[in-house]
Amino acid sequence: MEFLIYLVLGGFAGTLAGLFGVGGGMIIVPVLVYSFAAQGFPVEVLTHMAVGTSLATIAFTSINAIRAHHLKGAVRWHLFVWMTVGILGGTLLGAWTASLLEGPSLQRIIGVFAIAVAIQMAFDLKPRAGQDVPGKPGLAAAGGVIGWASAIFGIGGGSLTVPFLVWRSVPMQQAVATSSACGLPIAIAGALSFMVTGWNNPSLPEWSMGYVYLPGLVGIAATSMLFAGFGARLAHRLSQRVLKRLFALLLTGVGINFLM
Repeated sequence: MEFLIYLVLGGFAGTLAGLFGVGGGMIIVPVLVYSFAAQGFPVEVLTHMAVGTSLATIAFTSINAIRAHHLKGAVRWHLFVWMTVGILGGTLLGAWTASLLEGPSLQRIIGVFAIAVAIQMAFDLKPRAGQDVPGKPGLAAAGGVIGWASAIFGIGGGSLTVPFLVWRSVPMQQAVATSSACGLPIAIAGALSFMVTGWNNPSLPEWSMGYVYLPGLVGIAATSMLFAGFGARLAHRLSQRVLKRLFALLLTGVGINFLM
């Protein structure tokens, strides 16, 4: 029964991710928090487990997106390489930062971020292209900041990487494609880090590898990859403006609930 719940959650998360064009982490983390709480997981670990499990699922679901973007020649691989240098270090630091926070505090931080993303989506706020792409040190530094924040929020970094690249005069299609590629090292490094930082925690339930909950990982990864394509196709039949505002309203509700 529990595994069936994660299959349904994965389908729901994949559909919404494809529908709204945001990384699955923004959907998976809140849903897992509520799910783990309903199952009676200890409050001190359930938020960390939601973040760690979300990152682990993104490692699987991002592969299809990267392949699709690569076949279209949209990934700027030279940007990816140097951003990844910073992403790896930043993600490790972010996972360590999250491990120092108590569960309720981490939940409130995620709540603030959810509201910020909701505002961006509701008003379609986008940076204007202005500056050129930075050099290798600048790309590594940006990757470090993005990796650090993504590990704390349990996301693939798309809501941070895309605006940065667009601001640096990268065309939107290439920014989205390169961001998808950057999500893979964020997810792998983040998931492994959350496994390590939570490995000896005595409050973890069975079937946990550190802060990664294996039934949730397998169930969500299996169906989210399938339903993301369904969500993307559905998006072309519905009004994006209305959909984004509805999703912004959903995220706002989640954020407020987390803050309270």
